[in-house]
Amino acid sequence: EQFPSGFPGSLALSCPHSLPFASSLPIMASASARQRISYSEKYDDGDYEYRHVHLPPEITKVVPRDRLMTEQEWRDLGVQQSRGWVHYMLHRPEPHILLFRRPLPK
Repeated sequence: EQFPSGFPGSLALSCPHSLPFASSLPIMASASARQRISYSEKYDDGDYEYRHVHLPPEITKVVPRDRLMTEQEWRDLGVQQSRGWVHYMLHRPEPHILLFRRPLPK
């Protein structure tokens, strides 16, 4: 399945590890909120593997709207996935959806 490009309202940014102001987010998610995080199936475009993560409203409130999160920040919110995933795009119309990708092996 191909990754749809050019979502209206989306903003692709550089890797969060290159952002000088990447700070820790407050950890406010309860155990019940973390249990309501849902994960899409993985899909790819031949270069990257993608997935999106749906957050419950309580967690969405603390997601930054102006920058990407570091791995430590999204893990602190309760997102659980294997290593290598990068929060790579903000989808402004739906801030409760986090977009992740990782390179496919060559």
